[in-house]
Amino acid sequence: MAASVRSGKAGLPPGTLMHIGEAKEHTPKISIIDYNPTHFQEKIAQRVEECFPFRRKKSITWINIDGVHDSNIIKDIGKHFGFHYLLLEDIMNNEQRPKIETFEDHIFIVLKMLNYEQKEVVTEQISIIIGKNFVISFQETEGDIFDPIRKRIRENKGKLRKRGPDYLAYSLIDAIVDHYFAVLEKLEEEIEEVEESITRPTAETIKNMHLLKRQTISLQRSIWPLREVVSGMIRSESALLKKTTAIYLRDVYDHTIQVMDTIETFRDILSGMMEVYLFSVSNKTNEIMKVLTIIGTIFIPLTFITGVYGMNFDFMPALTWEYGYYAVMMGMLSIIIFLLLYFRKRRWI
Repeated sequence: MAASVRSGKAGLPPGTLMHIGEAKEHTPKISIIDYNPTHFQEKIAQRVEECFPFRRKKSITWINIDGVHDSNIIKDIGKHFGFHYLLLEDIMNNEQRPKIETFEDHIFIVLKMLNYEQKEVVTEQISIIIGKNFVISFQETEGDIFDPIRKRIRENKGKLRKRGPDYLAYSLIDAIVDHYFAVLEKLEEEIEEVEESITRPTAETIKNMHLLKRQTISLQRSIWPLREVVSGMIRSESALLKKTTAIYLRDVYDHTIQVMDTIETFRDILSGMMEVYLFSVSNKTNEIMKVLTIIGTIFIPLTFITGVYGMNFDFMPALTWEYGYYAVMMGMLSIIIFLLLYFRKRRWI
């Protein structure tokens, strides 16, 4: 399947389901976890219709869909659960800005999951829908950072099995935000390596510096709006978000601020490194110009003397003198010594 681009959607009616992002060839995977304090069920759905009976159950259901490029699956999910067609459009658009939208019977959240692979920050969009008794999460590809949450549900550890879907959604968001710190640690190691080599920069050093600068900008663009998302959840008056969960969301908000502070620090460090690099290049250029200027200053009077005695006049002093050549050479040498001593005294060399 070719990658859908935003330009290909121009002129289409609102709500037209078209995947915007990198092309995906794999078959979407639908996993279902249904639980309450005394019950647990986990399965991989072969057809999207297997998710439908869980809408009306009294237990809590987590439906996770890996792959949002199949419009039929997204359309069927939206039709059965009663999601707005513009919401479904946003799920398939992987270039969405992190945001929160509150509807009458569900809450829609978009955020970014980050990974650090081969010295590159990889961003993946996660869409989460919170309902009365369910949470549906949509991911671009299979593989995530939610395995500890699945393990806690299976083993009935912590509060997950005893709380509602809002607490499950909080746990997913918290896992994503906590993983930001792991990505930042990797990024910090890369910055430290570049910082150690900045005094003697090479082409590879400059390339890495620009790459890190671009990555921090990308991180800021992905994480900065998350503050508004978490803040919106804390202030939300929706019955789907209980006051008891708001306490935990405030902790996530604090972590988000901490992540942003770290990114700002990285940007300041990289800006400082760039200034050091530019200063070192400028200083090196100045040293080269200084040497060339000294050489030029020394040769100016010598060139003048040779120019004068290169004129083709018949009558010039010392032209027929036996020691004229040696006298001129000694005079030139004296000028060189004098200039070098003068430059040394002025501490120019």
